[in-house]
Amino acid sequence: MIKTEFNQTTIAKSASLIGVGLHTGKNVTLTFKPAEENNGYTFKRIDLEGTPIIKADANFVTNTQRGTCLEKNGVTIQTCEHVLAALVGLQIDNVCIELDASEPPIMDGSSKFFVEACETAGIVELAAKREEYIVREVITYRDEDTGSEITVIPSSEYQVTTMVDFGTKVLGTQNATLDTLSDFKIEISDSRTFSFLHEIEMLLEHGLIKGGDLNNAIVYVDKELSQETMERLKVAFKKDNIAVKPNGILDNLTLHHPNEAARHKLLDVVGDLALIGTRIRGKVIANKPGHFVNTQFAKKMSKIIKIEKRNNVPQVDLNQVPLMDVNAIMEMLPHRQPFLLLDKVYELSSSHVIGTKNVTMNESFFAGHFPGAPVMPGVLIIEAMAQTGGILVLSTVPDPENYLTFFMKMDNVKFKQKVVPGDTLIFKCSLITPIRRGICHMQGYAYTNGKLCAEAELMAQITKVK
Repeated sequence: MIKTEFNQTTIAKSASLIGVGLHTGKNVTLTFKPAEENNGYTFKRIDLEGTPIIKADANFVTNTQRGTCLEKNGVTIQTCEHVLAALVGLQIDNVCIELDASEPPIMDGSSKFFVEACETAGIVELAAKREEYIVREVITYRDEDTGSEITVIPSSEYQVTTMVDFGTKVLGTQNATLDTLSDFKIEISDSRTFSFLHEIEMLLEHGLIKGGDLNNAIVYVDKELSQETMERLKVAFKKDNIAVKPNGILDNLTLHHPNEAARHKLLDVVGDLALIGTRIRGKVIANKPGHFVNTQFAKKMSKIIKIEKRNNVPQVDLNQVPLMDVNAIMEMLPHRQPFLLLDKVYELSSSHVIGTKNVTMNESFFAGHFPGAPVMPGVLIIEAMAQTGGILVLSTVPDPENYLTFFMKMDNVKFKQKVVPGDTLIFKCSLITPIRRGICHMQGYAYTNGKLCAEAELMAQITKVK
């Protein structure tokens, strides 16, 4: 996780839409409302007692058969993906979405009208910085039953590619790509939901598509249209006449894009992955995506990010030129071999420092700790952490070479992982309180192999010796 240079955003004022839920057929008013920083996306059911709130979280997904359904404490939100896709596409970080029914209005089956409503409301910056999860390795989820698969790979920004193949001549194989979120509005947002005729028939039989008409769903005719079916469709869609166009789609609707089906699947991926709850910097490649595989992947990503946040491992590119090498460190610290336990410093601000130590078999302490099972002594891990913190406190004086740093106190010292030859220790020390009279109170962490291995609260004082 990193904090970016960009501020979080919300909308400037409320904006409402009125429509009908695709599956419930109920009239519904949806209102986008400004939200505070770090709120993320939340749904609020104002039609229910207590106006319960459900966070847009993959762990609340309970059903994905006809859209993505969230449920918490018996309160549901249906078909949330198109609304969420609009917010992600506009790079709006925090919004409260009020509803007076369980399902947002389907509108035309795309995200277009949600985008327009939010743009009308206006977008404003908040004080807090955005956080992003930087994808550094390939992460994949595959549904063995369907062959659907989603993979994310490292990339300089959030990108999405979808590949769909339904094995039917009328639709065929389609691909769509979103190279940058700034293209979402023009390239993706107006891509409407679609279905096949045999699915429409099944839904009508079970009374599960009460708010549909030919203006909010593309219907691909993948079987012969009988007179009986045609009459049922006339009633369902409130049309006097229904016919099939030469391209295999029911009439009264013209495609916005030749690959509109693939683009809508991409829209769904963007909306479903909003349930991760954290921005992603990486390229998502979705092969035969659907709400189930999308949300399962979102749950996997959410778990990975949660673990990383808990470990809070600093993201350090060990191949980059450090801010300070060992020679620069020795100009500031009085320590020398064999007791200099800090090799490089990568970050240094007025309130934090990040440094590293490469642990090799040549360390003198391994000769006796322990023969045949070398382990770095915990007290030396804390000493190396303190030397890192020493860089932070000595950076506040103009002549650090004339000062020594002495421990005053150590609290809440914990060791969680062994450190052995070949490990690279990453230290992060941050001020708990401002430095006063040369006294530094800081929180220190040591990490190796992507895990927290030690932590401690340290208090030290610098004393001038010359």
